[in-house]
Parts: sequence; structure tokens; C-alpha cells
Amino acid sequence: MQKIGFIGLGAMGGHMVRHLLEAGYEVHVADLNEEAVATAVLHGAVRCESAVQVADRAGIVLACLPTPDVVEAVALGPNGVSSGSAVKVFVDHSTTGPQMSRHIATQLAEKDIVALDAPLAGAVPGAEAGTLSVMASGPTKAYQECEQIFRAFGRSVVHVGEQPGQGQVLKLVNNMIVSATMVATAEAALYGAKSGLDVGVMFEVLNASSARSFVSEKLFPAAILNGSFNFGFRLDLMRKDLRLFLSEAEKAGSPTFASSLAKQYFDLAVAHMGGEQDVTRVVQQIETLAGAELRMKLVCAGVANTK
Repeated sequence: MQKIGFIGLGAMGGHMVRHLLEAGYEVHVADLNEEAVATAVLHGAVRCESAVQVADRAGIVLACLPTPDVVEAVALGPNGVSSGSAVKVFVDHSTTGPQMSRHIATQLAEKDIVALDAPLAGAVPGAEAGTLSVMASGPTKAYQECEQIFRAFGRSVVHVGEQPGQGQVLKLVNNMIVSATMVATAEAALYGAKSGLDVGVMFEVLNASSARSFVSEKLFPAAILNGSFNFGFRLDLMRKDLRLFLSEAEKAGSPTFASSLAKQYFDLAVAHMGGEQDVTRVVQQIETLAGAELRMKLVCAGVANTK
């Protein structure tokens, strides 16, 4: 069995480790959450007490962590991956932005460690099902060494480019499009609902028309129209990604008028509901402003088929 390391056993990481174990890898894990580590060990993982211990045992170390500062500490800190004796490739599956990815890659290169940034799309449902999208960037040789590892939990695995940070750019683009589409869909659909349209009928027609999107086909029926609000990604993490997008887009000289407006809804939702709430709760914030709700009164065949 190929020995690999995994740091960060949160909502997504725990599922990813399970898929790696099922694929036959020997996985050495570390996390501050003892319960998460115990669960991984129960599935067959090997417990480590720190990031450096993981990097002392595995040549390829993956990380899936919540924020850029945590990733930096795990990768470059005193007891971090950079101090490991066995690690040759470090893969960051977090969303940190391209600048942090380049910084980490530069610092790790001084220790003869190659860095890949490989952010993910698909949230918790994708991690649980093993159908994540993996957007990897960095040296081709390192990507080729890791590609089969990524396919243990990813359905779409793409090498975005050679330059560190390119995967991060694509992830920020993805999350801004999803967020802005969620806000626009909610505003437009609430107008329809307040004007007397049946919500189920409305989404059945939208999903057979030019307004169709992932948000209308999958996200709304699965997590909003049924009132569950359980897509599996936190509001504060999405707002962090949107802030990164706006910062990086400004540096690139790219306009962000619509993106800035969409981000303000997430600021409002975090302020009123708390960042730990599901990302789809942003729609509930818009519902409050509209004085109406988007809930299906009847399940049409077209909508039911998107669940």
C-alpha cells in the first residue's frame, strides 16, 4: 500500500480519508479534533499527533483546512509539514487564494518539497459520495504522482496549470459564480412567488429553460425549496472565499460590480445568522427581506428528478 498523509479531518476531510482507505492507501492522519481522528482510525487510518509526524511518515501529504492562516501554520510552522523528514509533495485542498499558495510553494521549495494547490468543489455531499471536483495546479510531475490519489475521492480531476495558485484562481471563480447565481435566483424566484406563481411549477419551467443552472437544478431543490438548508458548506467559509475573490480580482484589475453586491448578502447573513450556518441560509436572509418563502407546495416531476 502506498503511504500518504492527511491533515484536517473536518466535514470534508473525514470522508476523503475514508475513500482513500477504501482505495487501498495507508493513510496517516492528524487533526486537533480527537473524535474525528478516532473515527478515521476506526476506518483503518493511522493516528499521528502532529503535522510534522505525518510528514515524517508519508512522502505525499494532503491537507484540507478551513482558512489560509491555518494552512500556513500547518505547512510552514515549527511543527509543520516543512519540518518532516519523509515528505516530498504537499497538496493543499483548502481554499486559500493564489497568493498564499505561491508563498507556501516558494517556502517549501527551499526544503525540496513540491507544493500543489488542489482546491475542491462539491462540498460535503461530493466528499461523502467521492464525486468532488479537484482543480490542481503545480509541477506536472507532482500532479501525475498524485492524480490517482485524487481520483479516490474526485470524479472530475483536472491539472489546471503549472503555476502555483492557478487552481486557487479557478476555485474562487467557481464559488463567486455559485454565490452570485444563488442570490440572483433567490431574488428573481421570490418575485415570481410573490406574484402568485407556484414555486414547484416555476422551477420546473426554469430548469427546462435558458435560466437553468446548477443552483436552480441541484442546490435549490435539494437544500432550499424543501426547507432543509443543509448543502454542507458554512456561510463564513463562503464569505471568506468571496473576500478572497474580490481582493484578487482587484489586484488583477478585473471589474467586480455584481460580485461585490452578491458578497454583501453573505455579509448580512453572517451578521444576522452566524457564520456556522449553512451557506444556503443566505437565501433565507433574502426571503426575510422579501417577506415571502420559496417552498414547494407540490412536487412536479421535473423538480423531483433534480433531487
